[in-house]
Amino acid sequence: MSTKRALAQQLGVVAGFDDPRAPLEQYRTPPELAAHLIHLADLRGDIEDRTIVDLGCGTGMLTLGAALRGPERTVGLDVDPAPLRTARDNERKVASATSVSWVRGDAENAPLRPDRDGTTVVMNPPFGAQSGNEHADRAFLETTAALADVSYSIHNEGSQEFVGSFAADNGGTVTDSYQTEFEIPRQFDHHEDESRAVTAEVYRIDW
Repeated sequence: MSTKRALAQQLGVVAGFDDPRAPLEQYRTPPELAAHLIHLADLRGDIEDRTIVDLGCGTGMLTLGAALRGPERTVGLDVDPAPLRTARDNERKVASATSVSWVRGDAENAPLRPDRDGTTVVMNPPFGAQSGNEHADRAFLETTAALADVSYSIHNEGSQEFVGSFAADNGGTVTDSYQTEFEIPRQFDHHEDESRAVTAEVYRIDW
């Protein structure tokens, strides 16, 4: 197992979105955040020899991070074909030993049927920060509950009550959570700062 720092360095080559779409809240997951999440999941035995599914994979940061830690197989799912093309380029740059399947599909109706036992979901779903898009991450959690027996997901600050209640209502239990910093660069017209660090929360759920 490589160190968390080494994993972050490997993920540093993963390119972000060429033309990000605000309604989909397309932001590149910072390599350090991705490495920390994947490293913890690996330490918990939730990566190696398992099926890893990244819902809303974007350009593949979490997908490829997991692929570098010896899963049986890894699947990145996204509704937008443009970042999936970038993800394939990123896969070649990262050069993991694990092959990755890139699938175009909506996380609300994912065209995936893995064996639920032995499947881990890792995801950075939309936070629902856009007006009219509140709790956009709910649909991702609904799909996760049907696909996986464990998940790691990144959410907006203040999501503890929502995530905990949702998990409990769907047969899940939040076993771990922590706060992290999420650096958001200026990439949309409504952004005023060149970059802004926001607080996000990561949750591990047993389903």
